[in-house]
Amino acid sequence: MKRFLSFVVFFTALSAAAQDLTGVWRGSFNSGGSRFMEMPGLDNRYKFEVQLDQRNKAFSGVTYSYLTTVFYGKASCRGTVNPKTSKVLLEELKIVEVRMSNSTSACIMTCFLQYSKIGDEEFMEGTYSSMNEKDSSNCGKGTVFLRKVTSSDFYKEPFLIKREAEKEKAAQQLARKDTPRITPPARTNPPATQKPNPTVKKTSPSLVPSNNLARKSTAPPKQPERPVAKTNPAPAPVTIATVPPADTPKPVVRVNIPAVPTPHDLATRKNELVRTITTSAREITINIYDNGSIDNDTVSVYLDKKLVLGNKRLTDRPITLKFELNEDQDYHELVMVAENLGEIPPNTSLMVVKAGSQQFEVRITSTEQKNAVVIFKFDKNR
Repeated sequence: MKRFLSFVVFFTALSAAAQDLTGVWRGSFNSGGSRFMEMPGLDNRYKFEVQLDQRNKAFSGVTYSYLTTVFYGKASCRGTVNPKTSKVLLEELKIVEVRMSNSTSACIMTCFLQYSKIGDEEFMEGTYSSMNEKDSSNCGKGTVFLRKVTSSDFYKEPFLIKREAEKEKAAQQLARKDTPRITPPARTNPPATQKPNPTVKKTSPSLVPSNNLARKSTAPPKQPERPVAKTNPAPAPVTIATVPPADTPKPVVRVNIPAVPTPHDLATRKNELVRTITTSAREITINIYDNGSIDNDTVSVYLDKKLVLGNKRLTDRPITLKFELNEDQDYHELVMVAENLGEIPPNTSLMVVKAGSQQFEVRITSTEQKNAVVIFKFDKNR
């Protein structure tokens, strides 16, 4: 990109522990002059790969500046990261390997970068200055854009392979420590069954009168009672409550509203929410630029599942889109679809949103498997 678009990153509210730069970073840099001296016939766009090993606030590693993996320059580097501001200082120390044609000397860079994270994606972006390694003369300055990736265009350095193994081992130990251990209950022998002692009841002998004579009763004999006929009681009267008839239900009128079909690129790819913008402005103006190198990134834009921009190539000149928000249409969903990944994957763009007196800047990353979603909400009280 001929000019560097600086903007405020809204997603840098990260803890110091989350700012782990260890790994592989890849992107590009644009220079006002040649990165390497005496390279005829080459433009000012170069690929840039950085492999870092961070310990606390400091890190060390290597950098690769290249057009292809055959033509490149490799340098050792070191730097620091500020956990509060997420600012990164990266200094190349020495060129350790150079493979270029008709070149007598090379330059080393000092990069001033800003770390940010959007979802699962991590970025570093900023500017650099450079000087000749032999005579310290000025080699020019430019812009840098890096994204954290899982693989290298060259090979992973031994220090990085060792560090990744250490981190994986530590993660496994932490997982084992966090896994609760289930202790089986102790086995106890049941108490021996005790047989109850039989209890012998002692009975006292009955006392019999010595004279063995039964006393005669002088009371008159009782008359036998007459049986009383049993009668069933009369049943209690049952009161039947009269339930009023229910009102006749009114007929329901059903109105079939045709649903907007989901476009193929929205239905077959993952749609990831990047930003929700709530505003009281009624008119929204969006300008879309290429973010980083102009490498033929092409996008399509859908608004509420309707195609509004199709197969547009991103450059340093804005692609403009306007729409309205109001009480009746208080919600809009904008989806950015990558039609290709350009020369330097992934497809990256910068969206500058103007809503009344407010301005929002959103960095978009989309791939052939993932779309980027930005939601607009209208709130008259904002």
